[in-house]
Formats: sequence, structure tokens, C-alpha cells
Amino acid sequence: MQYISSYKWLVYLGLQEFKVDGKTFQVEIIDSVQDYLEYMKEIFDFGAIRTLLHGDGGTDGLPILIDAMSGVTGPYVKRIICDELGANESSAVNCTPLSDFGGGHPDPNLTYAADLVTEMKKGSHGFGAAFDGDGDRNMLLGKNAFFVTPSDSLAIIAANLDCIPYFQKTGVKGYARSMPTAAAVDRVAELTGKEIFEVPTGWKFFGNLMDSGRLSLCGEESFGTGSDHIREKDGLWAVLAWLSILANKRKSVEDLLKEHWGKFGRNFFTRYDYENCESEPAEKIMSNFDSMVADKAFIGKSFTQKGKNFVVGKADNFEYTDPIDGSVTKKQGIRIIFTDGSRIIFRLSGTGSSGATIRMYIDSFEADPSKHLLDAQEMLKPLIDVALEISLLQQLTGRDKPTVIT
Repeated sequence: MQYISSYKWLVYLGLQEFKVDGKTFQVEIIDSVQDYLEYMKEIFDFGAIRTLLHGDGGTDGLPILIDAMSGVTGPYVKRIICDELGANESSAVNCTPLSDFGGGHPDPNLTYAADLVTEMKKGSHGFGAAFDGDGDRNMLLGKNAFFVTPSDSLAIIAANLDCIPYFQKTGVKGYARSMPTAAAVDRVAELTGKEIFEVPTGWKFFGNLMDSGRLSLCGEESFGTGSDHIREKDGLWAVLAWLSILANKRKSVEDLLKEHWGKFGRNFFTRYDYENCESEPAEKIMSNFDSMVADKAFIGKSFTQKGKNFVVGKADNFEYTDPIDGSVTKKQGIRIIFTDGSRIIFRLSGTGSSGATIRMYIDSFEADPSKHLLDAQEMLKPLIDVALEISLLQQLTGRDKPTVIT
């Protein structure tokens, strides 16, 4: 067995040569941040975003706060948001990548990005964002920590792609979302006449659609958003897309959401993560569900919580047939769809020695504008209680509350 006893730092850009076993070995170092910046300048109108951030004489600039959570996005945020777009240095925090992420957990949600949420609640910033460790996922907030769900973020971008020069040139093909993601983008697709795809969780399923020219924009409820500019999710791209839309619409994040809900209706959505559950009861929950959805008598069954009645219209373990290559992917999550369009979804991951994570997704559409500003947890409470009743989750796991609520 051979071991590396030493290594050399390559500290400058360009082509460098080394002798390895008597042979010439070449290494070219590129500035990936600069390459990414140049590509983003082809996609977005940086001049419009600068005006948004600084004001144009008649309007004040938009104060923003971007938290890289000590992940790899930090240098990109500094170069693009601060150096190129001219935001104050204080607008970008935790931008030095650290191997231990500064002792934090680089997951951009309301629980693990709590520092950003706290700062946004003070009302000094009109737009906030956080990224995960490798920068492909993003969480967005408006003034006073107004939370934008990933499902709403995807729908807002879909409804406003005409604000982005890249799509003005390429046109808009279709949209896609992962199965657990709320169906908000479906309503945009319906009104705009575009294709919509519901795929299993996993970015590879979006890739086939992009490669075939069927997909322009896609996303998942776990804070991933992407387009066909690359074959991956891209957190900073999503932030620049939002800033482009805000620059064009001249509305606050909250007002933009209100306007969108007024036109398309609102999908109330929440996700409960029960982390580090014992594997046996977690697997029992999923096994019970498999038996339940296989029973035809389950269709039409009625559940009532807090005076609201839900009737099962469809139930299955999600199966996907790829429209491009015909491949079939089975057992991607339990779906219970009620006759009013509300959905309950359960998925299980990580059943190894470290414990299992049970994910419960709740999605309910509301057309009544008078209810659009109500608290999501309150609006969804009857459906959440139905999900807990059907799953017996609390009884089987002993958990009285989730680890993380999104």
C-alpha cells in the first residue's frame, strides 16, 4: 500500500508543469468564481439588479442579507453580490468556507438558518437568503422574515421567467417538480399552457427532461431550484433570479407573493422531519401504508379533524415512468390524495444504524383570497392531524413533535 507523504499547493492561475516519474504532468488552474460570474452576466441583467440594490433617485435601494453558512458559496457571494453588484460588505455573512461550517449545520431552513431568520425579523433588510454547504440549495426570506416556501419560490420564478434575459432568448419549454413538492407550479403551467412533470425525488429525473429539450425550470421542496442553464440545482442562480424579478416588478417579496396568490391561488405546504427514529417502527409505518393503499376499500374513506372532512380520492406508492427513456421507478413515497386536491405524503430515508428519518409532507390548495394570509400551520392543522391519525406515527415512534418543521 502506498501513502501520500507530502503535497504541493498550486497558488496561481494558469498552466503549470511538474515532473512525475520522469514525465511531464500539467495542471491548469482556473478561477471558477470568475467563470461563474461571466456566465451569470449572460443570463441576468446585472444593471437592473444594481439599480434595485442601490436605488435610482426616485426609489431607495433594497437592503439584502445573504448567509453563505460557511459553505463553498461564500467566495461567489462576495465576488458577485458585493464586488460586482455593489452590495455592502455587511450584506454577505459567513462567506469564508470552513471545513466544519463554523460549528453550524449548513442546511438552509428555518431551524438551522436561525441566525438569518433572527436578523431578518428586525425589518432592516428587504430580502434574505441562505445556502447549504455546497451551494445548490437556497432559502429565501422577505422583510420581517417573511418565509418563501420552496414550492412558492419555484412558482414565482416560473410565472416571471420573462423578466430574465436568458429566457427571453431561449423561450420557456416546460416545468417540473419533485413529487413531494407542493403543486403551486402546476397552476402556473396550466395558465401558461406549458408542460408540467411530476418526478421522483432526485435531480437525475430532471436531467433527462432537460437533455430532451422539454424542461426550462425545476425544483424540489428541499430548497433546490434550477434551470436548463446547467444540469443541476443552483442556489445562487435562484437568488439572482429572484432579484431580477424584484427589479422588474418593483414590489416587496411579500407583495409579490400576495399578487401571485391572488392570480393563481395558494398552496399551503409544510414538511415535518422526524430525524433519528428507530428503524423498526419507522419501517412499520411504511409497511402499514403499503397495505393501506393497496386496499381498494381505502378509496372513499372519510377522515374528520377540527370540523373539516377529507375523503380519500387516490392512494398509491408513487411510481414514475420516464417520458424520455421509458424507465420505471417504483416505491417513491406514499401519496394520499383527497377529493379536494389536498395531499399527504410520507417518505422514509436512512434506515441504517444511525436511525431513520420520516418525512411527512402536507399540501393543500386554497382559492379564497381572504384566507391566503393565514398562518400555514393553522390552515394545515386539520390535515396534519389526519396524517398523524392515519400513520399512527406518534404511537409507533413515541415522538410527539418533529425535529424540523419547514
